[in-house]
Amino acid sequence: MDADGDDWGVLSELPGNPIMWLLILSDLVIFGIFFIGFSVIRLQHPGVVLAGQATLSIPMGGANTLILITSGYLAARAVQARAAEEIQASRWWLAGAGALGCCFLIIKGLEYADKAALGLGIETNSFWTLFYLMTGFHAIHVLVGIGVLAIVGWKNSIVNLETGTAFWHMVDLIWIILFPLVYLLR
Repeated sequence: MDADGDDWGVLSELPGNPIMWLLILSDLVIFGIFFIGFSVIRLQHPGVVLAGQATLSIPMGGANTLILITSGYLAARAVQARAAEEIQASRWWLAGAGALGCCFLIIKGLEYADKAALGLGIETNSFWTLFYLMTGFHAIHVLVGIGVLAIVGWKNSIVNLETGTAFWHMVDLIWIILFPLVYLLR
């Protein structure tokens, strides 16, 4: 049973609100479909994918990976602080996680601007279509996640923090899969 006494089956055993876990599962399915589609394009058009990857910035993608992993750590520390009744510390940890999310978006924006200056858009070819769809959808999740972290920092209960940080960790997980798949695997 969850905190409200509702029985959600196996979802009741997870931290936070079970409805967030349904959202997380649905997002994982959507990103899974993106990843399968990207893998199919890689098999069908390896030259297109290799040419697209050659223009990507591994340092920018790597920096964004470190930023999101660090922000996930800060979000986890926020939950620990709240569990110890350190509400203000919890809010500071969340603020740090959200600030790093903003850094991620700035770097992603710079990367998009660089690609646009090269004339590489969503219509260029199948690589760029999936690149922009996957990374753009992920960036929207980062933006939403920053908002979620702000809300759970304001409404700072352990259930809210567990719910919000579960979403934030899903955002981290997606990037940890997306970065090597799109940027690194040759």
